[in-house]
Amino acid sequence: MAAAATPSGRPYRRNRGGVRLSVRLSPKARRSGFAGLEAEADGRCYVKARVRAAPEGGKANRALIKLLAGALKLPATRLAVATGARDRRKSIQISGDADEIETRLREWLREMP
Repeated sequence: MAAAATPSGRPYRRNRGGVRLSVRLSPKARRSGFAGLEAEADGRCYVKARVRAAPEGGKANRALIKLLAGALKLPATRLAVATGARDRRKSIQISGDADEIETRLREWLREMP
């Protein structure tokens, strides 16, 4: 069950290839976008995302990658679903310079509702 308060943790962590972002995806939404952060009972933090695409044949995952790439102003080729391809909770690998990516993520998360 998600906490009602704003999570204090961050939904990403640095790794050797760049940054790994935790996302909770809701497919078949009325419209695509982001709905803030969500803290799980175990303390993990996720970005809440919605896409209009159905979770069939990877359509929702592709829509999520496109949505994230646009929000972070990065080429979609730098983003990939690392884990959770068939789950609502996903880890998105963002490849590249971890400092640059982390700066973009912090700025983007600061503007998120």
